[in-house]
Amino acid sequence: AKLPDTQIVDDCFAGKIGGKGLARPAYEKMLARSAPSIEKLRQWQKDGSLPLLRLPARTDDLAQMQDVAADFRKRFANVVVLGTGGSSLGGQTLCALNDRGFGPQQGAPKLWFMDNVDPDTFGELFERLEPESTGFIAISKSGGTAETLTQLLIVLDWYEAHYGGESAAEHVLAVTEPKSNVLRRLAERYGIKTLEHDPKVGGRFSVLSLVGLIPAAIAGLDIARVRKGAAAVLGATLKATNPADSAPCVGAAVSIALQQEQGLDVTVLMPYVDRLAYFGMWYRQLWAESLGKNGKGTTPIRAMGTVDQHSQVQLYLDGPNDKMFSVMIADTAGGGGRVLPEKIAQEKELAYLAGRTMGDLLDAEARATAATFAKNGKPVRLFRIPTLDEESMGALLMHFMLETIVAADLLGVDAFDQPAVEQGKILTREYLGKMGG
Repeated sequence: AKLPDTQIVDDCFAGKIGGKGLARPAYEKMLARSAPSIEKLRQWQKDGSLPLLRLPARTDDLAQMQDVAADFRKRFANVVVLGTGGSSLGGQTLCALNDRGFGPQQGAPKLWFMDNVDPDTFGELFERLEPESTGFIAISKSGGTAETLTQLLIVLDWYEAHYGGESAAEHVLAVTEPKSNVLRRLAERYGIKTLEHDPKVGGRFSVLSLVGLIPAAIAGLDIARVRKGAAAVLGATLKATNPADSAPCVGAAVSIALQQEQGLDVTVLMPYVDRLAYFGMWYRQLWAESLGKNGKGTTPIRAMGTVDQHSQVQLYLDGPNDKMFSVMIADTAGGGGRVLPEKIAQEKELAYLAGRTMGDLLDAEARATAATFAKNGKPVRLFRIPTLDEESMGALLMHFMLETIVAADLLGVDAFDQPAVEQGKILTREYLGKMGG
């Protein structure tokens, strides 16, 4: 099947761009080293030891997610997702397909993703919401995330103050691992319905599970098509007899070889699509938290086209030569917006816009930026997206999850743990314990 997105890496090679481009032999060697990753992925998918790889083909859980979403859509004008990191970013990424920042689509509630504990923001939210018409989804894989539990306790207190304790159960859904933990015990005490977060699906890899798909369904997206797009990318990699036939292996090999051969320690993801803004944030966590171990990894940066042409590209072109670029372009040429009238040509400085659309301008700027990186010897790959919808978004999500897993293998690190994060959690508890009453 034809994949809904295309990755083009030609402008990452020295033969094409010179400068910091990658020598073909170094790339071929790195790509060959990714072959065992495909074998490992096949085995994990076959024996179910990495449930992430079983999610794209799953259909048995769709009805439950759609039922929950239908209930929330019917009863609530606002739905607040309580969670941080992977418990929030996947849902935000998917929901951005339907909410461009101007509010929800007809018939859908407004979704709010509260992924921080700034009291000013949280206080303002509660000033604006009506308890009767608001639903909450508290997501914590471990059930012990301090930020999420703090948020939930405030929500429970809010309902206690308005109605007495019982009513919280009508408004709150919890998602956590199927074991005894603080979130589950709180849910039991208040009679809150709890759905199970697979313990073997890490938060930053959970977007294709109920963690990302329930908010997506509430926003009115076709969640089966999200998985269909993911399945296409996963299937292509599992069927690959050569790593060159796997786009995620190609992406990982280019990225890690550029770091090791050319010292490119920074990777910039630059979508020319507003609806991929949260995708960039999701990718940033995935790549950083999966690879940044034992002194290894590359630093992910999310830029946005065209905005960052006016704020970051000066640095990218003329600053430290330590970056590779991934430019994402949707197919907006020849469409996308109203045609600018020919009478504009009366201003000769604007003649180049006459008869063009805003989509033409966006496409031209995206291609021009990528070409400028290449002309200046900066490795750049392109992602061409004919139509950004549930299927192509699912494909992009799976591409980058697989690319990250393969990159971790190439670096010799565990993609699925995050040991350094725990130190901060321990100190946080210590500082709270020492605060005056």
